[in-house]
Amino acid sequence: MAPAVVSGRSIRDAWRALLISGLLATLAACGGVIPKTGGPRPTLPPTGSTTQPSSLQNALAAGVRRGPALSALRMGAADAAGALASFRESCPKLIVRKDGSGLTRPEDWRQACTAAMNWGAGSPALFFSSFFEAARIGDGSSYATGYYEPEIAGGRTPQPGYTVPVYAFPPDLVRAKPGDAPPLSSGRMPLGRYAPDGTFTSYFDRAQIDAGALAGKGLEIAWAADPVEFFFLQVQGSGRLVAPDGTVTRIGYAGQNGLPYTGIGGVMRDQGLVGSGPGQYSGSMQGIMQYVREHPVEGRALMERNRSWVFFKVLNGDGPLGALNVPVRAGNSVAVDPRYVPLGAPVYLDMDRREANGLWIAQDTGGAIKGANRFDTFWGAGSQARVTAGGMSGRGNALILLPKGVLTRLGAR
Repeated sequence: MAPAVVSGRSIRDAWRALLISGLLATLAACGGVIPKTGGPRPTLPPTGSTTQPSSLQNALAAGVRRGPALSALRMGAADAAGALASFRESCPKLIVRKDGSGLTRPEDWRQACTAAMNWGAGSPALFFSSFFEAARIGDGSSYATGYYEPEIAGGRTPQPGYTVPVYAFPPDLVRAKPGDAPPLSSGRMPLGRYAPDGTFTSYFDRAQIDAGALAGKGLEIAWAADPVEFFFLQVQGSGRLVAPDGTVTRIGYAGQNGLPYTGIGGVMRDQGLVGSGPGQYSGSMQGIMQYVREHPVEGRALMERNRSWVFFKVLNGDGPLGALNVPVRAGNSVAVDPRYVPLGAPVYLDMDRREANGLWIAQDTGGAIKGANRFDTFWGAGSQARVTAGGMSGRGNALILLPKGVLTRLGAR
């Protein structure tokens, strides 16, 4: 996710503390990414959504119990095959990185990862049942939303109609030296810049950047056509720029200006603009876009209420990168809170939304994806991905798949 850079949203991820302050239920993953654009997204999680007391800092504190035998789970062959492919891509990270959930150690994953690399044409479902066992974190009650990779008009070179700059991470955006600013609650020093007189100050906010604070510094890596579409691409954390000649440039999250994210959907709600009455708009992305376009002056001011700005880098791979710095895959990758789910671990969802059911691999994070059993499912790019992700709001139960032997070591019952 380079100073203070996270990958993906973070999509995520990055990027992605990007979401839920009332804008959209998950707008990344952090993702990322929204990554992609589309249908309506709920402004807030439904009543009763899973939230965790602040005292529960990781999976061990939330409680770990044994889940059912994997043979009892409904695992389709295609679903398991996609999850196995994504698990393979995660393995190089899994076997070396520290697990923030407290559940696993790098060596726990070696046997499963070695087997995955050599599995060949064997049954993908058999692979998971052979090397994993299910764990339930807390009560297992889960809430899932969706994100996607937006596709908007843009290109690598400026041309008429393509005037919205896409900036790379600026070299003067740094963390304060100890003593130059108060540390954050996390203990890390804040992001910002050093003024000419040597004092540390906040970095340029959205209004200042929109007004040209970074113009002429050689940071432009691309230009978008529509400032509104680009705003929502920033919320997603990554996306595709499509030039007039059809050339596609994929961009991903490179960092953020260190200023807090404000969900403009929440601002609209507070102003009485969200609802079904005259002069009101839905709290979905489409409703917010409609308001901004119909009220350009007020709309620009509304977007500038979100002082956060996301910087990008050009991606040359075949997919947007998640928090593990590996590509996230449509229908296979899910954003999680890494305090409760090991990044790279398989996740099994049994939801009231059929599309979200089955095996996923935890490969991303997101600013709104907080707490045990909170997930953000990734749906890829294109119009259908936009609709599926935008309308995803599911409730059900979740299981984390851990390498065999881990639950015994943890003393889980």
